[in-house]
Amino acid sequence: MRTARLRSVRPVLWAGWAALAVGAVLCVLGWYGVSGERYAERQLPYLASCTVPGAALIVAGAVLLTHGRGTVAASRVEELYGLLVDVAAADAGEPGRVAAVTPVAVSGELRMVPGGTLLHRADCPLVAGKAEAVPVDGRLLADGDLEPCPICEPGEPDEAGEPGEADGD
Repeated sequence: MRTARLRSVRPVLWAGWAALAVGAVLCVLGWYGVSGERYAERQLPYLASCTVPGAALIVAGAVLLTHGRGTVAASRVEELYGLLVDVAAADAGEPGRVAAVTPVAVSGELRMVPGGTLLHRADCPLVAGKAEAVPVDGRLLADGDLEPCPICEPGEPDEAGEPGEADGD
């Protein structure tokens, strides 16, 4: 699919460059014609036949180039995603299956930010290295006011206060 998309993009890029070049030439010709005429009545034909269409072609060329470059970038992202899926499937040992995602945080210690509403693992990127992040005591866990962080997914803590496995898998 990527090659077919790129084959259809190449003419768009060439058309964009051609429109930019022709537009620039028309603008220069219009300027040259206008600069040689003393009276405004004699300058209008150059504006109408060269400068305005040249400016329109420059805008059209810019739009075509932007569209073509965006399509090329999208195909590169699709290719990268395809490679990531292939690597994950190879890691899983099963063709066509995606391997489990490596967890962001694995620490057993739970932390929270005072006044916050989320329960984090100690190595969660949201609280790691922050002095204001404090360990969670059993009273706060018993209240049930803290929700699990969607990034580190600490899961529901067990009776000992250690985070369990994340639910939803």
